[in-house]
Amino acid sequence: MNAIADLAVIGGGPVGLYAAFYAGLRQMSVKILDSLEELGGQLTALYPEKYIYDVAGFPKIFAKELVTGLVEQGLQFGALPCLGEQVKTLKLVPAAGLEPEHYVIGTNRQSHRARLICICAGVGSFTPRSLPIENAEQWIGKGLSYFVKRVEDFRDKKVLLVGGGDSAVDWANMLAPITAEQTLIHRRDKFRAHEDSVVKMGHTRTRVMLWHEIKRIEGDGKIERAVVYDNRTQEETTIECDAVVSNLGFVNTLGPIKDWGLAIEKNSIVVDRLMRTNQPGIFSAGDICTYEGKLKLIATGFAEAATAVNFGKTLIDPAAKLFPGHSSER
Repeated sequence: MNAIADLAVIGGGPVGLYAAFYAGLRQMSVKILDSLEELGGQLTALYPEKYIYDVAGFPKIFAKELVTGLVEQGLQFGALPCLGEQVKTLKLVPAAGLEPEHYVIGTNRQSHRARLICICAGVGSFTPRSLPIENAEQWIGKGLSYFVKRVEDFRDKKVLLVGGGDSAVDWANMLAPITAEQTLIHRRDKFRAHEDSVVKMGHTRTRVMLWHEIKRIEGDGKIERAVVYDNRTQEETTIECDAVVSNLGFVNTLGPIKDWGLAIEKNSIVVDRLMRTNQPGIFSAGDICTYEGKLKLIATGFAEAATAVNFGKTLIDPAAKLFPGHSSER
């Protein structure tokens, strides 16, 4: 039977990696469990070449560069990544002999034992929302993308972006310097993206068409044009394009985690101000959890991870101080 880790972190994204780092700082043994084959979560899987603007200390930083730093930081104390493992079952094992009370987490590959769990699984299992047109999937690989992994793939192309959130506007700003031309359509006149990003987009070559939605894609074996329409008047416009980038959000699910007896609210795990769930020894941090006034930002997730780890430390070691001191004092 494998050794009992002090902490199992479920999720190898930014918040999970920071939780692993902070637990190492507190001399805790850590395992990181993630269903993806690489650490970094959505930053690695969906947009490694997208700029991140709201992490302290960086005016802007490529997602992949942020992940590189987080991996180095998170693994420096010996945390063990267990990748390609989707968590499935959970069992609480009472103390027996010299072994303390602990959890057994079953994955699609093996079982892991840990005294504490911190769920940092981002939005959970996610898939992009499909473009709402007939036969949208037939254009995948022929010019339709739901995320951008390589910015250079769009150089000198005519691009149509669909959406009004942070991803759509950020990609418009990043692609504008290299595309031949680009248009962004949004079904409303208000953006969900950060105000500053919207202002910056207004200074690029991006043509913005508000109140517009996509009706169909046309082309011979690859995208050559898209027909969009004004959802107020139904008037149609044909846009010549080589690529369509759809950013309409994701459909996410907690998967088997929802069957672990945790309090769930709107597909998020409910925690208190100490980041504790309703189950003993199980904490949560990052986008997957919720509480009154919750802000779903990487920056907030970092603080939540530190809170969860520090309170978890005192749970398994009552003699430990809650506040470990500043890392600069070490």
